[in-house]
Amino acid sequence: MTEMRARTWRLPDLALDHADAHGGTGVRARRLDLGDGPGSPVHFVDYVEVAPDGVIGYHRHGPDEEEFYLILEGRGTISLDGAEQPVRTGDLVRNRAGGEHGLVNSGEGPLRLFVFEVAASYPVEGR
Repeated sequence: MTEMRARTWRLPDLALDHADAHGGTGVRARRLDLGDGPGSPVHFVDYVEVAPDGVIGYHRHGPDEEEFYLILEGRGTISLDGAEQPVRTGDLVRNRAGGEHGLVNSGEGPLRLFVFEVAASYPVEGR
């Protein structure tokens, strides 16, 4: 008999752990176990909480992966390839394949978001 993986998660019930967020600070997260295994186009889905003044450090992903930030609650400032812009509840940010990005919580409360990484639909060369 095969054990069935969870397909529904209740966010307030998730236990969050300190996360090494690319040299950032004030970040707690939980990686959701999708159980899809190697070869899945979805690399990971993380539920993330960034404390006020917390940071997901500026970093670059590989040319074969894209990452998305879905802002569930709060306000912040995202840097995409060196250009900064505000983000807030309801925003979806696409971190392009091979692109550089980082996030700062510039609000007064926690910044909660989903971070999900997927296989890029196209390779980016020379970046």
